Amino acid sequence: MLKGFEFRAYPSKVVQSILLRWIGCQRFIYNARVREDHYFRTMQRKRLALVGQYPEQDQSYARYIGDGNGNPEEDTRWLREVPPQLLRNGVVLFSQAYTKFFKKLAGRPTVKKRHGRQSVWVTSELFRFEPVPVSQAKSVQASRQQWRLILGNAKFPCGELPFAITSVPEDQKWQPPKTIHISVDAGRWHVSFCNEDDALGPDAADTLVYLRQYSKEELLDQTIGVDLGVKVPLMAAEAQGISKGFALKPIEHERLQRKEVQRRRWQRIAARRQAGSKNKAKARHRVAAAARYAADLRKDFAHQVSRALVDHDVRLIVFEALQIKNMTRSAKGTAEAPGKNVRQKTGLNRSILGSAWGQVRLYTEYKALAAGKLAIRVDPKHSSQECSACGHTHPDNRPSQEQFVCQRCGHTENADTNAARNIARRGVEAIVSGSYTLKRKKKAGSVLRKSKAEDDQREGRTGPGTEQVSESHVCGDTVRRRRRNAARAVVEEAETETPTTSALAV
Repeated sequence: MLKGFEFRAYPSKVVQSILLRWIGCQRFIYNARVREDHYFRTMQRKRLALVGQYPEQDQSYARYIGDGNGNPEEDTRWLREVPPQLLRNGVVLFSQAYTKFFKKLAGRPTVKKRHGRQSVWVTSELFRFEPVPVSQAKSVQASRQQWRLILGNAKFPCGELPFAITSVPEDQKWQPPKTIHISVDAGRWHVSFCNEDDALGPDAADTLVYLRQYSKEELLDQTIGVDLGVKVPLMAAEAQGISKGFALKPIEHERLQRKEVQRRRWQRIAARRQAGSKNKAKARHRVAAAARYAADLRKDFAHQVSRALVDHDVRLIVFEALQIKNMTRSAKGTAEAPGKNVRQKTGLNRSILGSAWGQVRLYTEYKALAAGKLAIRVDPKHSSQECSACGHTHPDNRPSQEQFVCQRCGHTENADTNAARNIARRGVEAIVSGSYTLKRKKKAGSVLRKSKAEDDQREGRTGPGTEQVSESHVCGDTVRRRRRNAARAVVEEAETETPTTSALAV
């Protein structure tokens, strides 16, 4: 199993300028491939002679580097100022994005913007981890092995990237990886990577087989259900035991409101400042910092709640299978069919997204798996109207938002707690009856070289290969000429992108 690590990095100004150039150049190559693909697909739709012919998704990038034939706007020789491995990685990222698109894991690749979170994928040719001698280790972490991260190579030196290891327990060691991601968001830098860890516990299939050995009554004692709401974001309850609600603290709500006021204020200020100026960049940085606080608070809340759920003395954690993306769609509608209660729906969407339902579910699932437990999702239909004592379901059972009163047996309880007990019981029934099955996750490869399977697929020797054809299916001169024209069109149509990214970019 892969285990991810993310550490806060503190680059110097010199290293920052180099990393920002790396980010900009890799993004430029990625966007060039996206625009070239769009150009080819547009020509294929408009030319009858090109019906059934698709460009090959290769990993070449040399055609994007040139002097522009004397045109300064098309001069991209500055791409030679960064290691070529970074440009290659940009093309590989595009290939991976298209692989995910073909496997229906994501949409078609789109142009990456210069603002917002920026990152660069660095492979082992451009970095190395060096162990820090004990004599130079910090006194606080002197008992643990410390590392230095050196970026660059002999031709393209970058320097040391200091990073802080603050969230890894003593028993969870990490090893220097083969690839890393360096990202910056609202002025904060991070370095992240993955390690293969076989000591995280059994997989989900083994855990599911183990849970099916319990009887229904035994498994009910080992299960908690989690009801998702707006007023109380998460209510956890055992099928026949205690319950506990999870929500932000009042002081955190006050801070969020203040940050939201600041964010809106700086958005108005940024809108009035001159485009491309440093003052506008500073204002957008303030906007990003205010929004970052809310994101950090949600992430911390999700980690704390998920840890509390997993540490509870149970084996099974059951969530509602709510379609959060569908629930938070805009109600604005169109000019012909305008929506209703748009402002109310906007406020509800903001409350749902601020409750971090999806993050809590995601964090709980992987933490439970590492602890030898299982977190599943069940159908939440009528869970708030069903009595957890007798099973009677009726809308009148819930006279108010907080209260549940069964019209048959008279059972009275908090509505969220009653719903959480129903969810726990449904999860147990799904496990014991065998109706619950694990979904097989689709994976997209991350290889740097073309494999024989990919070549066979492109040449039409397999079924899925009909999406792409090799250059041998079309006249070679025609394809090469189209590629040259596409590369020229990419540079002409691309917006003016400098090879650097502002450190204050939002």
